[in-house]
Amino acid sequence: MNTLKSRLLRGEFVTAAWAELGSADIAEILVRHGWPIVLIDGEHGIGDLETWVGIARAVEAAGGESLLRVPDGSDTTLKKVLDRGFRSLVVPMVNSVAQAQAIARSCRYPVRGTGGVGRGYAAPIVRGSDYHSRPDYAVRTANEDLLLFVQCETPESIASLPEICAVEGVDGIFLGPNDLAATLGHMEDMEHAIPQAAFAEVEAKVTAAGKLLATVPGGGRDWGELRAKGYHLVAGVNDVSFLMGAARDAAEARDEALR
Repeated sequence: MNTLKSRLLRGEFVTAAWAELGSADIAEILVRHGWPIVLIDGEHGIGDLETWVGIARAVEAAGGESLLRVPDGSDTTLKKVLDRGFRSLVVPMVNSVAQAQAIARSCRYPVRGTGGVGRGYAAPIVRGSDYHSRPDYAVRTANEDLLLFVQCETPESIASLPEICAVEGVDGIFLGPNDLAATLGHMEDMEHAIPQAAFAEVEAKVTAAGKLLATVPGGGRDWGELRAKGYHLVAGVNDVSFLMGAARDAAEARDEALR
């Protein structure tokens, strides 16, 4: 049922746009003009859970699909976003196997996961089950339908990557190149040899584990190069940059016309 997950598992290369401004209208415009996959940024973007639900509804109504990057990997955050209908998640700053295990456990109904505990049950009354119009949601579809990426953004995460990739329920690794470069001492210098070597290490470990690989363009790596390196999902453009670029271009055109 999660067609995005199905596409990725079939080996398709999928591109996405970031929604940062908390606007359902802007997200709809993105879908209708060439960006049918929208990654809602709950970590750095504007809005709260209900803002993100509104964006997801607009994306879906326009014929697109949404992912949500949650602000954190806490059990409370994860069960709320799942109950509100999100089924493709990116969780930031996952640095250890224990974190990855806790996140995967929180995202799935029992008895999947360590200790046989997991996501709290309220399936008949939540948007995630389409308000019980899918009565088999908890028993059959919810666990398999979920697409879960955890972010690799620190040297600690790289060191634990083989074990993180082996966690049941973790579908892929989302490389955060800006944060990783910063934690390696090269803030806003992703093209330096040290972060470049770290990116290559992440790519090798995730590929060897057979997991999905996602990131953003940058550090001298464009869409085509990232596809060639084996990435499955790349989220590049964002609504803020589109608006800033259009504003600058219009201002330059105005100034040129008024000279």
